[in-house]
Amino acid sequence: MSIQLSSRLPSLLKDCASKRQFDQIHGLFVTSPSLRRLLPGLPALLVRRATELGDTAHADLLFSSFRETEPTGPGAVALYNAMIRGCAYHGPHEGALELFAEMPRRARGEGLAPDSFTYPHVVDACARLRMWRAAEAVHCRVLKEGLAAVPAVSSSLLAFYVARGSLGDARRVFDGFRDKSIGLSNRMVSVYVRAGDVTSAREVFDAMETRDVVSWNAMLTAYVRTADIVAAKELFAAMPVKNVISWTTMIRALSDAGDFAGMRGLFDRMPERNLVSWNCILSSYTRHGRFWQALQMFPRMLLEGLNPDSFTVVSVLSACENLRKLRLGRWIHANLVTPALQVHAEVGTALVEMYAMCGDVARAFVVFLKMYSKDVFSWNVMIRALAVHRRADDALRLFGVMRKQGFGPNHFTFMGVLLACSGHVDEAVTVLQGMPCRPDSDVWRALLGGCRIEADLGSAKEAIADGHVWIPCRVLYRLTELEIQTGGMFHKRAKSALPGRQESRGLCHPGETRRGNLAKVPSTPVVESAGNEMCVSLT
Repeated sequence: MSIQLSSRLPSLLKDCASKRQFDQIHGLFVTSPSLRRLLPGLPALLVRRATELGDTAHADLLFSSFRETEPTGPGAVALYNAMIRGCAYHGPHEGALELFAEMPRRARGEGLAPDSFTYPHVVDACARLRMWRAAEAVHCRVLKEGLAAVPAVSSSLLAFYVARGSLGDARRVFDGFRDKSIGLSNRMVSVYVRAGDVTSAREVFDAMETRDVVSWNAMLTAYVRTADIVAAKELFAAMPVKNVISWTTMIRALSDAGDFAGMRGLFDRMPERNLVSWNCILSSYTRHGRFWQALQMFPRMLLEGLNPDSFTVVSVLSACENLRKLRLGRWIHANLVTPALQVHAEVGTALVEMYAMCGDVARAFVVFLKMYSKDVFSWNVMIRALAVHRRADDALRLFGVMRKQGFGPNHFTFMGVLLACSGHVDEAVTVLQGMPCRPDSDVWRALLGGCRIEADLGSAKEAIADGHVWIPCRVLYRLTELEIQTGGMFHKRAKSALPGRQESRGLCHPGETRRGNLAKVPSTPVVESAGNEMCVSLT
């Protein structure tokens, strides 16, 4: 009976999915001394499974107990390996290094020698803790003990150097492999692809004796990311086997290159299309402003029996928004936006934006209030929608609620708030001063829009008398100053000067020199008043 049980116990332990099942197996082990003789490696398996179930405290208790009963031998090393592995993957990561340092002091002073199963987890713990020098010291020990050729050890070292960004060291580890598996070579190609080093990626790719579809897809991705559409087409044509990822990657490449006819032809030739493929072509059309094509393709997808996900809904709602297809947007909302999709903030935000852009701001606000989860972008969209529809008070109140609920406003939030403050320059300036970050040229442009109907000549004269420039001039000056700093060119004709007032002409920054209607600072914008308009240009 014990022999039969011992043969099944490791698989039962591996398959147990709850703490209760684990405790039953552990209890069986404790009450059956014969199992310990038949399965000397079972203590290590128990510790490992406890960490995998997330019960680190229980695993630590088991380890402490078994460590006293098995102080020496292979079972002790396996026990340490199991606990080091648990700490490396599930934490605390420092525990893995402490146990590794403890091993030489165990076994009654004789020490326990780490093996090829120990080092990968120690290196992984160093990488997670970003302890680069400690990992390099472990690498030296690996070389000294002749374990560098072990695939598991070398793979962990490769992952460490990649995580540190040392691609040269990673390549040296890779070149040290005697037998490079397809998986290892694919990994090295992918590393170079993420780093944007297409030449090195192709070098590893060409050196591979055998390639699978993952290898080809990685190399195809390299060309797509660097916008080398010619090389991508050649590689795609040479692929012996293509999967859905291959076709979808090439479709995205053609859309980014503006070849929509080629993209559509390739899509129609796909032997198998899934939801990812459909999302790719729908988003490609909407990203490039081809909203009609997106709406024409959408019914075909539904006829193929595919259920839209959040990416599908967002793409189609974007097309409805830009084409002002409120009726279709309502149908999508009623029939396709399931409760499972409503939990996604991006779906709710897309609905809010669609309703707002189609003129139904009341419905947009209802959808916003019913959203399960909101992010900063959701708040920004609703604030801007209220501002655009001249509900400035509601926009400002919503901005206050946003801050009270702990959402930190960003650049786009203040753009919407400034839009709501159009015509209320003092309030706009107050908002501007409350920004946590330095306003950029877009924010100053929004404030400039609020200066259009400011017409308090008395305030203007008072500001000039105090040595301050009237708000429109200050905004224009700061805006063009920012454009110079960022290398941009700004030339704005804003009807900001007072209509028919000669006193509004020639307003300039303190320290500038007047030349008729010209106010100029060397190497800065020129502010010139002509009639009722103000022109700013760069010299």
